[in-house]
Parts: sequence; C-alpha cells; structure tokens
Amino acid sequence: MYTTNDEWDDSRITEIETHLLQGVFGCRTKEAVEAAITYARYLSSVGISPENCPVFLRMLEIENHWVIDALLGERDPFLLLSAVQPNKFILSRTFAMLTRWHKGSIYPKSLSVILGVLQSVYSSPKDGYRIFPLRIADVNALGKHLEKGAGQDDPLNRVILDILEKISHLEDPAVPEMEEVALHAASIRNAFFDDRQKMEQVIPPVLLVTVDDRIEVPPREMARLAGDDDKKAARSAAPAAAASVAAGRPTKTAKARGRRR
Repeated sequence: MYTTNDEWDDSRITEIETHLLQGVFGCRTKEAVEAAITYARYLSSVGISPENCPVFLRMLEIENHWVIDALLGERDPFLLLSAVQPNKFILSRTFAMLTRWHKGSIYPKSLSVILGVLQSVYSSPKDGYRIFPLRIADVNALGKHLEKGAGQDDPLNRVILDILEKISHLEDPAVPEMEEVALHAASIRNAFFDDRQKMEQVIPPVLLVTVDDRIEVPPREMARLAGDDDKKAARSAAPAAAASVAAGRPTKTAKARGRRR
C-alpha cells in the first residue's frame, strides 16, 4: 500500500492513470460513458495517425454507439482507418473484433470501419494474404456477419460479399492453407446466394447465434437506449463507398471452387 507521495514514482502514477482509463473504456456507468464520449471527441479532433492508431482501435472495441458516433464525427466510417497503412497488428485486432462480436449485436458503423480496412487490404488478395495470412476461422468470423434475409443489396452485405469474392481468388499450389481459405470463402458466398442452403451448412452454428439487443449504458443527457430503428438507420447509412461495391453474384471461379470442395 502506498502511504506517502514519495512512493508514488512515475511508473506507479502511470499504472493508476491506465487503471482509471480502462474504467472509462469499460463504459459500465453513465459517468464512464460520458468520459469516454469526451475522450472520443478529443481523439476525433486530433485525427488518426500511425502513432495513435492503436488507441483508435481500442476505442472502436467499445460497444457503445454514443462513443463510436463521437469517435467518427462527420467521417465516413468506411474510411476511418484509410489514412494508416494496414499491418499485421491492425488486421489481427480487426479480426479479433469480428470474432468477439456476436452476429447482429454490433453497431453497424463499427462494422463498417472494420469492413473498410478488410476491403482495402484484400482488394489484392495475395498482397493482403502476405500482410495477414487468413485462416478458416477468420473467414468464418467475417462471413457470420452476413444477414441473408436482408439480401445482397444491403450495403454491409455487399461489402462482405465483395471481400469474400476477392479471398476466393487466392490460389497457390505451394500453399495448401491458402487454397483451403479460398474454397471456404467461395462456399460461404454460394450458401448466401443459394436459397436451398443455410449458412449453418458452411459456418459453425455456434457462430451464427444472433444477439438482437445490444446492452448499452447511456450517458445522462441522452438516456435513451439505441432501439431497432437506430440500428436499421445506422446499417442503411453505411458508407457511400460500400454502396458502389459490385452487387456480389457468385462468380464462375467461386462456383468451380465450390464444386471442387
């Protein structure tokens, strides 16, 4: 126990500051949410850079839509991280978020940020694979966020389908793991478009458990929880860039790979 100021060295003070900041990021009280909103607004005003990108990613992990809105400001969520060169650290954190977030539980703007990164990285599949070699689990973490009932015209579905299509083009006989990932991405796309197939046939059912109600602690001045209308509005307001993505019909390559599988 620290009883005198003489024992509060720099490392101890940093430890205390970090502990308090983690409490803010936890957003378990109205006061913490308000502090997180203020901190997010400050970060938004500073702007993202290679130096502070990890902090932006940490804020993105906060499952509170008021905080995310403050972090984004007027930015297109799809382009939030576009100013930073993607690397293995960023991609590992983004896939970790996709894995942790339950289907239907994540704020659509947060999902848009992640999809913006992945679409940029895997627009050239092999280059993206060199940065972050994908696993079947990563493809499942992405594919589980498809909303089959919403159809391919849903903006977020279109981006996910586009990313899966790019991944399905991965090919290198010398790297069998890459081929397996490509085949699985094609299988997920085909299951989405095939009315006779269920997504559970290609993605483990446990990953497709839907959580419809996101539990958030509201700030005091905005004490209304995000309802279904808010979620739908956020999803339909996915970035304009996402809306320009190809509609995502199964490709010949995807069909061929699906048969091979």
